[in-house]
Amino acid sequence: MTRSLAATAESRPAARAGWLRQLMGMLSPAGSGGRLSILIFHRVQAQPDSLFPEEMHAASFRERMLWVRDWFNVIPLEEAVTALGRGALPARALCITFDDGYADNASVALPILRELGLHATFFVATGFLDGGRMWNDTVIETIRRACGDAIDLSGLGLGKHPIVSLQERRQAIETLLARLKYRPPGERQALTEAMAAQLAPTLPQDLMMTRAQIRTLAVAGMGFGGHTANHPILARLDDVAARREIADGRDALEGIIRQPVKLFAYPNGRPRTDYTAAHVRMVKELGFAAAVSTAAGAARAGSSVYELPRFTPWGRKPVRWGARFARNLFTGVELAVA
Repeated sequence: MTRSLAATAESRPAARAGWLRQLMGMLSPAGSGGRLSILIFHRVQAQPDSLFPEEMHAASFRERMLWVRDWFNVIPLEEAVTALGRGALPARALCITFDDGYADNASVALPILRELGLHATFFVATGFLDGGRMWNDTVIETIRRACGDAIDLSGLGLGKHPIVSLQERRQAIETLLARLKYRPPGERQALTEAMAAQLAPTLPQDLMMTRAQIRTLAVAGMGFGGHTANHPILARLDDVAARREIADGRDALEGIIRQPVKLFAYPNGRPRTDYTAAHVRMVKELGFAAAVSTAAGAARAGSSVYELPRFTPWGRKPVRWGARFARNLFTGVELAVA
């Protein structure tokens, strides 16, 4: 009796994977009726982050990659773009992508991907390699390290914020990120640096990848895409500066990996808010084969390969995760080009 119960319990994950795989196959068949799901990740930390416990870490990422491996056909994004254009996607087609170029992509995510035999594409903002730090991480790490019950940034025009509890620290971070995100890049950088100098002058210098880590990913057979040099909101730049950011990021990445970079990810990625039709034209003119946004939905035959949607379903239970996948397959995709 005990052995029977144990066998039943052990069979449940396999049975669940079977019917979820079958469901995804029905919703996303092979051929011209197929749909392409593209996942987007950023950081994958080694351990759970007490400040952001819902964010991805090694154990949660590995669990979800096991689900992905069992339910989907994971293919390189470049191959998926070609198959999409020919109406020849495999059933349950899915790609894995990472944005920005965080060091833990190489130290934490890569070993898991290799263990499970999964391919991913990494969109790298090259201006932060080898010890750089993105402005949003300056905000996060500053508030993480700030002392006292409250912070007073009134002198910078950013208000006062209680930080007694973790929840208050998270709220302070969210408020500050929202207030700073769409400032002109120079102003935003100056404010974040002033905030760090006031509250936490010592911040980590190893959050982003080194060039050596980029090469490690390349040797492992992973894909790459441009993500600009300095991760600006393209819609807030003039056309000359935006084009230079796109081209410079691509050129720097090609210099590191010694192979063509044909994919691009719009920074922040919201159509018409973070990038516009003008930036889609720039990406085409600069010779990229495809580009991805952060609009939800799944691509299908006839979709623009220069505004491929991406998403990441949240949830700790596989059935809920699978349900969100299924719903995303039929979500209308927002585009910058009408």
